[in-house]
Amino acid sequence: MTAGPNTAPGDLASWAKVLSGQRPARTVTGGLRFAFYWRVSTEDHQDPVTSRTWQLDQALATIFGEGRIVVEFFDIGLSRTVSPHLRPGSAALLAALADPDRGFDAVVIGSHERAFSGNQYSLVAPLFALHGVPLWMPELGGEVDPALDNVEVLMTLLGIIAKREVVRARNRSTNAMTAQVRDQGRYEGGRVPYGYLLVDVGPHPNRADARRGRRLYRYDTDPNTAPTVRWMFAARLAGFSLARITRALNDQHIPCPSAEDPGANPHRTGEEWTLGTVREILANPVYTGRMVWGRSRVDYELVDPTNTGLGHRRTRHRASRDRWVISVPKPHPALVSEPDFITIQAMRAARADSRHEYRLKGLLR
Repeated sequence: MTAGPNTAPGDLASWAKVLSGQRPARTVTGGLRFAFYWRVSTEDHQDPVTSRTWQLDQALATIFGEGRIVVEFFDIGLSRTVSPHLRPGSAALLAALADPDRGFDAVVIGSHERAFSGNQYSLVAPLFALHGVPLWMPELGGEVDPALDNVEVLMTLLGIIAKREVVRARNRSTNAMTAQVRDQGRYEGGRVPYGYLLVDVGPHPNRADARRGRRLYRYDTDPNTAPTVRWMFAARLAGFSLARITRALNDQHIPCPSAEDPGANPHRTGEEWTLGTVREILANPVYTGRMVWGRSRVDYELVDPTNTGLGHRRTRHRASRDRWVISVPKPHPALVSEPDFITIQAMRAARADSRHEYRLKGLLR
């Protein structure tokens, strides 16, 4: 079979289009200069290159024949729930609207749900109207006409759908991870506790994930640091104070967790043991051999209570013990027994609640 008369030898894409009766893409006839905005919500779980590509394809299809993209604005690793004014990329785009020398005539987005959530469109639409910059989006097949009565309703509906999808995805992930930790003791990611190593235990049980190379992991004892953790629990059980344990570790020049593994502890100085580090290790139930997940919770708080349009920000807090997910099996070696761990926690609570009664209290001034 020979190629069509308008294809060059070796140009498979053009050959396929001619073969199927499609015409090659025509040249751009419009003269609009577009700014393109795209977003990837979580850098660790999505490929920015792939995400940008499909969003760009949708944006180009939306403005086909009307102009060309001359500049890009983007955000990587930020949720759609973050206000557009607080995302660096979208904030820069909104700021550029007021610049008469901005270099673009209109804005096109790759997906409404990548740009807006909830009522975010209604908060930024006045800026586009004020500076005379039209907004184009794939969901409407072209330019958004703010003069239409139902545009505001449609945008609100799209925002609600996007927000609902975030909640559904979050609930699905949380429920799945809860079951995996509770019933299987599965490691779900995160920093490996001091005293343990992460070891490979085989391919992922999902065959599709396994074909892509995903593996399962669990904790195993670190021969260099596990003895230190065992000694810390034994010393605390013997009545040593946290300060005394901290001093002993530093006097013996035992490397602290951030010195032992700087890559996993970039938030610490790595100079010496601190009271907080010792307290955190002695309060970590993972050392009993059970996997424990959900010791911290994520809340969404208003960025500025006086300006609700800025939306919410994620904050992390300690979760109460009744909210923890504790595995039924013991998937990794224990460095302290469960009775000893519980005893140590009671010692800490009793020490924190102790009160000193002085005989001359209230009598001397």
